[in-house]
Amino acid sequence: MSTDTPPRRSRFRWIPLRSGRSKVIAGLTALAVPFAAMVGLATPAAAATSATATYTKKSDWGSGFEGQWTVKNTGTTALSSWTIEWDYPAGTRVNSAWDATVTSSGNRWTAKNLGWNGTVAPGASVSFGFNGSGPGAPSGCKLNGASCDGSTVPGDNPPSAPGTPTTSDVTNTSVKLSWSAATDDKGVKNYDVLRNGAKIATVTGTTYTNTGLTAGTDYTYAVQARDTIDQLGPVSGSVSVRTTGGGGGEQPGGDKINLGYFTNWGVYGRNYHVKNLVTSGSAAKITHINYAFGNVQNGKCTIGDSYADYDKAYTADQSVDGVADTWDQPLRGNFNQLRKLKAKYPHIKILWSFGGWTWSGGFPQAVQNPAAFAQSCYDLVEDPRWADVFDGIDLDWEYPNACGLTCDTSGPAAIKTMADAMRAKFGPNNLVTAAITADGSSGGKIDAADYGGAAQSFDWYNVMTYDFFGAWAAKGPTAPHSPLTSYTGIPQQGFTSADAIAKLKAKGVPAKKLLLGIGFYGRGWTGVTQAAPGGTATGAAPGTYEAGIEDYKVLKSTCPATGTIAGTAYAHCGTNWWSYDTPATIGSKMAWAKSQGLGGAFSWEFSGDTTNGELVSAISNGLK
Repeated sequence: MSTDTPPRRSRFRWIPLRSGRSKVIAGLTALAVPFAAMVGLATPAAAATSATATYTKKSDWGSGFEGQWTVKNTGTTALSSWTIEWDYPAGTRVNSAWDATVTSSGNRWTAKNLGWNGTVAPGASVSFGFNGSGPGAPSGCKLNGASCDGSTVPGDNPPSAPGTPTTSDVTNTSVKLSWSAATDDKGVKNYDVLRNGAKIATVTGTTYTNTGLTAGTDYTYAVQARDTIDQLGPVSGSVSVRTTGGGGGEQPGGDKINLGYFTNWGVYGRNYHVKNLVTSGSAAKITHINYAFGNVQNGKCTIGDSYADYDKAYTADQSVDGVADTWDQPLRGNFNQLRKLKAKYPHIKILWSFGGWTWSGGFPQAVQNPAAFAQSCYDLVEDPRWADVFDGIDLDWEYPNACGLTCDTSGPAAIKTMADAMRAKFGPNNLVTAAITADGSSGGKIDAADYGGAAQSFDWYNVMTYDFFGAWAAKGPTAPHSPLTSYTGIPQQGFTSADAIAKLKAKGVPAKKLLLGIGFYGRGWTGVTQAAPGGTATGAAPGTYEAGIEDYKVLKSTCPATGTIAGTAYAHCGTNWWSYDTPATIGSKMAWAKSQGLGGAFSWEFSGDTTNGELVSAISNGLK
């Protein structure tokens, strides 16, 4: 299967990649994390002269994991017994074990062989496993009192945690941090300063002033000590602080929202990564990111693509901060890159989107028990491994009480029931939003569900004002897929942005809770002789990933716009006919959105834009 093949007639595109199943827990997505030695140390802390111990996380299912230690005899005489010791940070523990006796004292864990597996012949290995919980990785490993890597160097313990930082000299753009020193048996070399979970500086003293901040913004800081052989100790307690000043005008676009979708599958065939938001200049201009998609299965929110989400290792040149991932760090993939993005651009809020065109079939079952569904989503979004990355949840149900890829008969109240349960669970300090239909026709999808009632619990709606028309009608008529207003000859009345917004307002949705959707792609036909809209066709125009659809960054040069209709550009080149938004039409749409009092705009999705972020810039400039 192609690594970037979207389903027909939808902006929501997902490809299952690198998925696995735990051989211990049936049906749980496996996250295989290889470890060359033990986990959590830059260099091993202690050694066994004739044996080694290695750790592997066999699988991870969100609420728990399966770990395995393996003892290998590297000497010339048999081992008669073995004992492995390691540390887990607070919140991580062993719940059950097999093939060893595992005990703990505080955060220190000890595993001893059983009667039948203590003897290990030269060159042989023996393993034991356990089920655990929590996000931490083992550190301070010892095998029979010496180093787990088999070296003969005497052990060097990692440093202690520094004191929790205190803040002072807080201004609109800076804050001073101070902390008490860590201790170490060989001496402390320096300290890493962490902001919102990501490293922003390394200093030798116990103070640091962070500059270049955004006024009126919340930040969280912690510090971590490193010893003379570069072992990192535990992270200190954290302190939160809000810079002075601020207000809506401090955001890009003033008080308007400029949100874009980032797709997890984009890191494959599209080769689009979080760093592209930086290099394109888009990160400085957006206010929010919807990370797409998590799945909805068996009444619960679940991981969409574990490899892309939190396991893919990034090299230094691919990483937001220019620092490569290491084999032993607890979080990698897009989640870690998004964490680094937020550290660099703290004004950005990130929501985790669940559902979409392909995975909306799970919502009907989920809303049968809305409280349990909301709890599952909260537990996943607020998982300690990445809770700091996300500022809320976005629910993309296509469509409540109507048909998308599948049909739903949950009833008009289902969307409100789900919204109320999510708000009750996520509380007032997290964002809860939804992507919804833009079908403003009489008796259409907007009329099928209680979007007015649900709006009381949602912060805003992403109104999908695109994909109105396309080459699923293979013979045409050609029509712009994202018309702002109606026009003579439009194939379906009510299929415009203006109709959708007007209907939602009439149902009681406040204008400020409505975002206008912009597609960063075009839809097109082939076999077209007529340049103006309304022509006949023979089928879908060729596209890079799917016939009938192409990114703006491609179309702007291969089939430049030749006209506009209903606020959207169209192009006729050869026998192909395309419609798409340009910076000029986006500017007009943003002016319209402001005249309607809308809360802002959103885009699907970032990878369709140019390398210098033309379309994101057009939205940002238009909303000012």
